[in-house]
Amino acid sequence: MSATASTHPPQSTALVRWGNFFFHYRNAVFPLVLVALFVGFRPVYLQGSERLDNWIDLLGIGIALTGQGLRFAVIGYAYIKRGGKDKKVYAERLVTDGFFQHSRNPLYLGNLLVLLGLFVIHHNPWVYALGVSFFLFAYSAIVAAEEAYLRGKFGEEYEDYCRRVNRWLPDFRGLPQTMRSMRFAWRRVVTKEYGSTFAWCAGALLLLAYDTLAYFDYEQRQSYINALGVLLVAATANWLIIRWLKKSRRLAE
Repeated sequence: MSATASTHPPQSTALVRWGNFFFHYRNAVFPLVLVALFVGFRPVYLQGSERLDNWIDLLGIGIALTGQGLRFAVIGYAYIKRGGKDKKVYAERLVTDGFFQHSRNPLYLGNLLVLLGLFVIHHNPWVYALGVSFFLFAYSAIVAAEEAYLRGKFGEEYEDYCRRVNRWLPDFRGLPQTMRSMRFAWRRVVTKEYGSTFAWCAGALLLLAYDTLAYFDYEQRQSYINALGVLLVAATANWLIIRWLKKSRRLAE
């Protein structure tokens, strides 16, 4: 459902405060929470079956790739600065074009799908329960803080946008027309997304290795673990190259 002024009261002050906290410290808090979850709980094979676990891993990778694909599409067609200003919620203008015509928070939806994919790879019930609960709360709080800011800055323009567009679930009606009417900025996607894409891909590779070594000795799955290591090295090299190209201004938006 869409969040509107007439059907949804303003978010609680406490939720907004939490949102401002998470917005400011998310680059430190979120990785720490993920490390604590993944290290604190052992990966679980579904019914003790390695074969079933391989399918679960593929499902998790697919979910994460869906989330990343959504982020690529959003940033490629209409970028919105989510880093704020001085680590506080900030917006120079109200972005309502591109994918933001179909969902008010498509980037955060993409983040949640990536996180869910990692949880599926790990597949521990406690990680599902604690991780999903924490990140749903954290991103809901961040959205509440952003909505309070945007409502205060843009007033009726933002209220009208809320009446037309869902907070989370995309409305796909008219999406093909939206995409055809805009040019996809692949350079912007590369320069804006190379870091976060590398982070979760590296995390997924480490999780796959951890998942295997929790049940087998290295010698028993040496080829598989080595292949994951090669992919990690390749991903790191790719990250370093893109970072160098960006810093040297050889890769500009």
